Amino acid sequence: MQFGDLRGWIAHLRQQRELHEVNVEVDWNCELGTITRRAFGNGNGPALLFSNIKDYQHNARCTQLFTGGLSNYSRVALMFGLPKHAPITDLVKAARKAFSGRISPVRVATGPVKENIVTGDDINLFDFPVPQWHRRDGGRYINTMQGTVTRDPATGRMNVGIYRGMIGHKNTIPVLLWRPQNWGQDFAKYTSKGEEMPVAFIYGWEPCLPFCASSPVPPDVSEYDVMGALRGAPVELVDCETVPLQVPASAEIVIEGWISPDPATFEMEGPFGEYTGYFGGDQCPKHKVRVTAITHRNKPIFRGTLEGTMPKMLNENSIMSSVQRAALAWNILERSGVPGVTDVHCPPANNGTTLMIQLKQTYRGQAKQAAAAIWGSNAAHLRYKHIWVVNDDIDIHDYGAIDWAFAYRVNAAEDDIVFFPGTFGSALDPSTRLKFRDTNLYGTGKWTRVLIDATINLDFEPQAHYDGDRYPPMVKPDERDWEQVDRRWREYGFERE
Repeated sequence: MQFGDLRGWIAHLRQQRELHEVNVEVDWNCELGTITRRAFGNGNGPALLFSNIKDYQHNARCTQLFTGGLSNYSRVALMFGLPKHAPITDLVKAARKAFSGRISPVRVATGPVKENIVTGDDINLFDFPVPQWHRRDGGRYINTMQGTVTRDPATGRMNVGIYRGMIGHKNTIPVLLWRPQNWGQDFAKYTSKGEEMPVAFIYGWEPCLPFCASSPVPPDVSEYDVMGALRGAPVELVDCETVPLQVPASAEIVIEGWISPDPATFEMEGPFGEYTGYFGGDQCPKHKVRVTAITHRNKPIFRGTLEGTMPKMLNENSIMSSVQRAALAWNILERSGVPGVTDVHCPPANNGTTLMIQLKQTYRGQAKQAAAAIWGSNAAHLRYKHIWVVNDDIDIHDYGAIDWAFAYRVNAAEDDIVFFPGTFGSALDPSTRLKFRDTNLYGTGKWTRVLIDATINLDFEPQAHYDGDRYPPMVKPDERDWEQVDRRWREYGFERE
């Protein structure tokens, strides 16, 4: 699906009745974030367009903020061109196809994002209605749903990721920059050469941009190529004004700048209401972006989002991660030669930290092979801490079915629960001791990962009185009885299911 730009996406959501427009005055300071939290609900709320933000009315440079474009499975389906109520597995399969495809971007001379060019003393990040999303946030977080563009100085590959950043001064953005992330790897190459790293931030374009930017695409692949595959057409890019990078020609807003490795340039950043549902990253000096230019469309729309997932409180990252991380894991399993995978699911409540794998088991150790393949991939950095593997008779989208398999197919004494200690993990996970969350010392966090093998144990002897099966038969009615009752269901006075 191609929507052209953010405005085309918003128009499509309006036509599909997936958009709620807030026209009464709303304070950018906590009120807007709280409205967003309540509207997102449990992944069943609308996208939101705020058009009357305190201090940003009338002649302000930017007067509107859009959020929640991908905070519901229905809108992820629309992004893929699928029916709104398509099953989650269909979304995962669509994402698998996009992640495996490549359509290179094309360069164009100019575009709407060049309608306004701001440089020098005129740069003022406070011209944009960036919210204080949470009262305890360390500041106004401008980088929550942007595309962060960097380039590998050796290969020329452009990376587009989503990494957090807040407004420091009117022309600085202190950021959270970790070595294992793709832009962290780019940054290390510039640092080794004694150079600053150029960076550009994209706010507002088609939904494929944040979806792909927040996915762990392999380091040697540009997310622009994957976006092209997802939308079925190349992304049109224009040159930035002050950095050697390219951005979508029809983006709403682009901020350009440079990041220095010199600790003397660092600024205070954090904490931030993180994807874990907790505030993460203590306030301390961190790398900053020195902004050198802002380009934007006439009457631009700022794109941001509320982070932080809690029970019965989901958000865009929750829903996107549920689809992205399942699709990437399934592709990893396939590339690694793990056979028999029939479905993969990441529950949205934990942003892909837990992975469910359903497979047709044909040999002993298949579940352990699957977990090893996932944990050995670069996609496992901040996700896949806990992996469940079940047989293909268990619906991995049903917590009750998962719990039943855990209760009656898991025996810790039979090595059905496996620990994999000392792996790279998320420094934002509060269950990790604070000393192991020191990214300056370790580069990342430290996890002990867990596999729960809830498949039928093939070490058990086949039993003659179970007709050669290892487990006793389940109590589901015989198909002949089921068909008879199903046929007479209305006769019994029940409504047809």
